[in-house]
Amino acid sequence: MNQDTFNMSIRKFLKHVGVHSQREIEGVVQAAIDAGRLKGNERLPAKMTLTLGGTELSVTFEDTINLE
Repeated sequence: MNQDTFNMSIRKFLKHVGVHSQREIEGVVQAAIDAGRLKGNERLPAKMTLTLGGTELSVTFEDTINLE
């Protein structure tokens, strides 16, 4: 295994996930505020599960996204 290639590939994947996840969250929250389903001052529980094919990796991350 080439450690440099491996590390760069992980970083690229995480950047992709981070950027796209943020856009998705921003869009759905703004749509919910516009529709009156959210007020804009909520604390929203968030959960993400990471799996890696060919391995037994399955880890869940949980946190809260604060709107205000």
